[in-house]
Amino acid sequence: MIGWILLGILLLFLAVLVIRALRFTPKPQRQTEDSQIVFDQDAAVAALQKLVQCKTISYNDHTQEDDAEFQKLTRLLPELYPDVFRVCSFLQLPDRGLLLRWKGKSSEKPSVMMSHYDVVPVQEEMWEKPPFAGIIEDGFLWGRGTLDTKVTLNAALFSANQLIAEGFVPENDVYFAFSGGEEVNGKGAVHIVNYFKKQGIAPELVLDEGGAVVENVFPGVSVPGGMIGIAEKGMMNVLYTVRSGGGHASAPPPKTPITTLASVCRKVIDHPFKMDLNFPVRQMYDTLGRHSTFLYRLIFANLWCFKPVLDLICRMNGKEMNALVRTTTAFTQAEGSSARNVIPAQAHLVSNMRLSPATTVEGAEAFLKKVVNDPQVELTVLESCPPSPISETDCDSYYKVADAVAATWKGCIVTPYIMVQCSDSRHYRDISRHVYRFSAMDLTAEERKTIHGNNERIRLEVIAKSVEFYLRILGKC
Repeated sequence: MIGWILLGILLLFLAVLVIRALRFTPKPQRQTEDSQIVFDQDAAVAALQKLVQCKTISYNDHTQEDDAEFQKLTRLLPELYPDVFRVCSFLQLPDRGLLLRWKGKSSEKPSVMMSHYDVVPVQEEMWEKPPFAGIIEDGFLWGRGTLDTKVTLNAALFSANQLIAEGFVPENDVYFAFSGGEEVNGKGAVHIVNYFKKQGIAPELVLDEGGAVVENVFPGVSVPGGMIGIAEKGMMNVLYTVRSGGGHASAPPPKTPITTLASVCRKVIDHPFKMDLNFPVRQMYDTLGRHSTFLYRLIFANLWCFKPVLDLICRMNGKEMNALVRTTTAFTQAEGSSARNVIPAQAHLVSNMRLSPATTVEGAEAFLKKVVNDPQVELTVLESCPPSPISETDCDSYYKVADAVAATWKGCIVTPYIMVQCSDSRHYRDISRHVYRFSAMDLTAEERKTIHGNNERIRLEVIAKSVEFYLRILGKC
């Protein structure tokens, strides 16, 4: 009798799982505009080409930078976007901050369109084409910054230039906020935010780089996802130091600074932070999971039951799938003896951590100390910034971005997510609850690899799509 009862309970349990999976179907999509966007695509490409030809490389050592190249780009802007500079006010703020104001009919609900115009260094000998020549060939524009992020700077200003020429006036003020030091955590964006604070400006919408339209973004989903970051993870660099008396390597002691740090590395890797199914991730699962195959729908419709399974899948897959759901630690630098036959008097290890919304800087430091649990190891937080606040999704500001994505890349599934990298938009945490991170491009996995890598290039049709996106969203500001 007990056996039959247990069997009945099991069957009921399985039935609940299956029924929940069967009911876990796509939600109704918002209706988006179907109007045709017309503009001079060749002119948009030519403008971006000129921006790419400016060698605006940022370095942590600012003495290596060529200030003339940054000035060259700034002087180019009025030439490339004359109607913008005819109508908009223009401020140059410290640390290469550029701010334009397009006055609207009202100043009550302003929008901010962000980008950065500095780029990371290149190894020119590793490129197939010169990285700053702006070569157009076989449907691609080659060059550092084409994807990160001169494409969006160009798209925002080119779109505004066309709308102004057509006599369009936005309902609310629009600001174009560009920084020339984002790649090295420069202060350009900080000065812009400080200007907003002093002027009492509270943006209703802030849009910066972030997600894109990408394929194979979610297990079991065959259509592209339009990924809008509604938050970004925090960052923390940690230095681990071990000291000793040093000595000759011919007679090593049982433990040296290097072996101790190796143990530290192993401990931290073997004790990852707990899974954090934060709000952006839950929103993403609830959106994309409904479009997945039945097996994955079974999991995502019943996370109350399959959370350990999902945790295991994420840990085994690693990379972004794992980074979305927990605080991660990557060991990036190590330093020991300067001689091959000398035991170091001190050795160092550095880890770069990305903090999930549930993790504070203080909490992450305490967790590491508990895991390491070795008085010989000095642990020092070098730099840090907390996770960003999570922006709203059930509001007009989010819908403006989401609708523009859906109308521009028809057929994609628009979803919130959490951005695992850092961006300048984190500085807006105190003045806006509506900060979104979307790079207006559709990118293949191969193209994404060229960001900060060799042979960065952009398809000409992607440049056009980026402009189309900004024409749509600016038209609703």
